[in-house]
Amino acid sequence: MTPRDRRILSFPAVHPCDDISSPTLLASLITLSQSVCNFQPQLFPTQRRNARETIRQISILLVLLQEIRDRGLSIPRSTILCLAELHFALQKIHFLMQDCTLQGARLLMLAKSQHVASQFRGLIRAVATSLDVLPLQDFDVCAEVRELAELVTRQARKAQFEVDPGDARACRTLHAVLRLFARGTEPELSSMQGIMVFLQIRTWTDCNKEINFLEEEINLECRDREDRKVPLLSSLVGFLSYCRGVIFETMEDTNQSEGRCSTDMTPLTLTLLTSVNPEDFRCPISLELMTDPVTVSTGQTYDRASIQKWLKAGNFTCPKTGEKLANTELVPNTSLKRLIQQFCANNGSSLNSPSNRNRNITAGSPTAAHAVQFLAWFLTRRLVFGTQEQKQKAAYEIRVLARTNIFNRTCLIEVGIVTPLLELLASASDKSTQENVISALLKLSKHPNGQQNIITSGGLTVILSVLKNGVSLEVRQVAAAVMFYLSSVKEHRKIIGENPEVIPALVELVKEGTTCGRKNAVVAIFGLLLFPRNHQRVIAAGAVPALLHILASSDKEELVVESLAVLAALAENADGARTIFEGSALALITGMLRSVTSRVGKEHCASILLSLCVNVGAEVVAVLAKDPLVMPSLYSLVTGGSCQGAKKARFLIKVIQDFHETRTSGLKGSSPPQERSLHVW
Repeated sequence: MTPRDRRILSFPAVHPCDDISSPTLLASLITLSQSVCNFQPQLFPTQRRNARETIRQISILLVLLQEIRDRGLSIPRSTILCLAELHFALQKIHFLMQDCTLQGARLLMLAKSQHVASQFRGLIRAVATSLDVLPLQDFDVCAEVRELAELVTRQARKAQFEVDPGDARACRTLHAVLRLFARGTEPELSSMQGIMVFLQIRTWTDCNKEINFLEEEINLECRDREDRKVPLLSSLVGFLSYCRGVIFETMEDTNQSEGRCSTDMTPLTLTLLTSVNPEDFRCPISLELMTDPVTVSTGQTYDRASIQKWLKAGNFTCPKTGEKLANTELVPNTSLKRLIQQFCANNGSSLNSPSNRNRNITAGSPTAAHAVQFLAWFLTRRLVFGTQEQKQKAAYEIRVLARTNIFNRTCLIEVGIVTPLLELLASASDKSTQENVISALLKLSKHPNGQQNIITSGGLTVILSVLKNGVSLEVRQVAAAVMFYLSSVKEHRKIIGENPEVIPALVELVKEGTTCGRKNAVVAIFGLLLFPRNHQRVIAAGAVPALLHILASSDKEELVVESLAVLAALAENADGARTIFEGSALALITGMLRSVTSRVGKEHCASILLSLCVNVGAEVVAVLAKDPLVMPSLYSLVTGGSCQGAKKARFLIKVIQDFHETRTSGLKGSSPPQERSLHVW
């Protein structure tokens, strides 16, 4: 078990099995004792005195165990239980020593100094108890070794294992600082600097490692429903975030990867961020965010645990509609689950625990909340009044802080940080500054108030400039992602679309960008298409040939599926359908219907083909009717597609069948009735 498979200061020791052989148990005891003795007290940031005393006592125990092994002494069966208890205690001591030296755990171990010291005390006394009942008279060991073992027992019982005086002073200072933050008072910087020096947290990177460790610990706590520890952990994260931003002026490593695909969106997330109400993600029974959504025979969706409880109670009606259930089969709603997962990812949240979701909104504790608020004010002042280096560092801090959770984004937006960020971006010419600022704006654009602030502060012009002329493709692709989030607001789609340069710039990125750049540009275009007047602008900018080129050349299925989603939206418009048809796309789309593995992609293909039949006419239907592979693909969608996908596939099948019947009866093939097509669609 690796240290991060468990929460810190939890010791998942196991008792040796009852039938373990004496030699095996003895060998394991020696190995464990050696592992404990290999720790070096001077490397302990805290608890050095207790670690030194523990190592000293275990080293004496090791001499006893090695003496028994080296002399080949037989171990009476009656002593196995004593040795097993000793093994159990040594496992816990080893876990404790690991935790005391764990990278990133320095501040937490200082904050819990008293508790850690009591753990040392309790575990050494457990060793003493095991030795006390160990019948040494049954072993033929020399008198000196027996005396040493007895000495360990006596000393272990008397040892105090108190907190080191230096640890105690630093711990008092830390808790005093946390109390000041909790009351909304900004502590003296010198006090915080003293804590950092004591713990040897010397650099920005050291501080960041501590924050990452604590964030991971919070996730583990929430996973195991140990929510009572989250406020302290959150307070320490807030304290360290403040220190990272205010105390450490230089950063050794600002190239932390956030994933070059800045939106991390699938075709489904287009719906999520444009037309789906997040309240739809709550189970109608529990009213909590669904972690495992399933659909019942009436078509309603519930969280699996809630609906199973409903059914086990003897209810056989749909809780929402009251209809009698045809059967009790629960069909996983994987599409909705992906939407919920993406929603949580975009908002720095988690599905695992309601308390974890709340923490992303409320910061976890008053201490953390005020620490982040003070830091937000500090960073805003740096952006306005700082040197160029200080502004760049502040932009990176904002980028990191906004990535964490919704609360941090809210704090940053409320102090008015968007405007100075845009001003810095407008004047920045180097890659590092542009990358930090545009990435910070991306995180803030996921917040509704952030989107509004960017638009009202004239940010569209600045973002557009980066989209067109950014110093790197990476910077341009992040700008496209910002455009997508801005277009998720209905009122913004008109404003963005009316700028004559935005859509052509996005199309240009579709043509020449990296895979992720193309992906971001495609989803941004999709968002703009939700405003009908933007359809003609997208077509005029040459989006259709660029998207068809992706279908013909890209091996990235996610990008292909997203391109199909945009083409499906364009095909609903008569001009868009004609442009797609004139681009010789019919064979390409029918081929994609057969070859694409994604169900969503197949449904987009069916949607495009149906729109072409409706908006172009008989010449499209005739081509489809001649292709023997189209109908089997459509039938597979009827049985395995979503409700909407199956409906479109059924209607397209009907259109093709009507064409065959008309031709067979000797009538000329004619365009499918548009009125009926549009009505069913």
